[in-house]
Amino acid sequence: MRYFAFLLTLVFLLSISAGAQTSFSNTALLPSSYFAVPAVTDASAAAPAISLTPFSAAPANIQPGTLPASVPLSLMPAPAAPPQDVTSVFENYSWQVYGGYTYQRFFELPGITQNMNGFNLSVVYYWKDWLGVDGELAATHATQDNVSSWFLFGGGGPRFRWSWKKGIEIWAHTLVGYSHFTPQTPAGDQHAFAYELGGGVDLPFKARWALRLGADAMCTRYFNTYQYSPAAHAGVVFRF
Repeated sequence: MRYFAFLLTLVFLLSISAGAQTSFSNTALLPSSYFAVPAVTDASAAAPAISLTPFSAAPANIQPGTLPASVPLSLMPAPAAPPQDVTSVFENYSWQVYGGYTYQRFFELPGITQNMNGFNLSVVYYWKDWLGVDGELAATHATQDNVSSWFLFGGGGPRFRWSWKKGIEIWAHTLVGYSHFTPQTPAGDQHAFAYELGGGVDLPFKARWALRLGADAMCTRYFNTYQYSPAAHAGVVFRF
């Protein structure tokens, strides 16, 4: 009886061992894709965990580069914008009104000259940036042989200008008009055709104001002779 129980136990153990070996061999023969983990289709399940702990705001007076390591770079103060240079802009105005002092050396006759002082006024309108119409009135005075002497001129003509840096204008004009000279003398008439050639420069000192310096040559014919009289003037221009 004992012998029969021993044989029965031995047969049972051998059967268990044979089943385990069969299961291991079947597993080894299966492909690797059989054991692949299914892909996660839920995006929320695959997303990494996000910390909800709020960041502390960076103090406003902390300079970049000195923040503690715990402060994120996105909270660092932006660097200050570099200063921008301001370039002055000077407008070319269409109208100019001028008034100033004039000195004229009037060559009346060969060997007779007069140093005359006075003023001149002008109005200029530019219908183009470089070309305009100039109208001028000039009056100078002197004393000749204890007699008051006046020279008057009024004329108009084209005016040209060239705009330079910092609003400086260089100009030239040609004027044609009428002149009057006193006192009356037996040598000829008091009236004569006249023309003027000259130029100068306008130096701005405010947005609409400029200092004008100019020189001209006044050409006339009195007493049966020609006069070529130089003149210089300086004054103030208002532009609008």
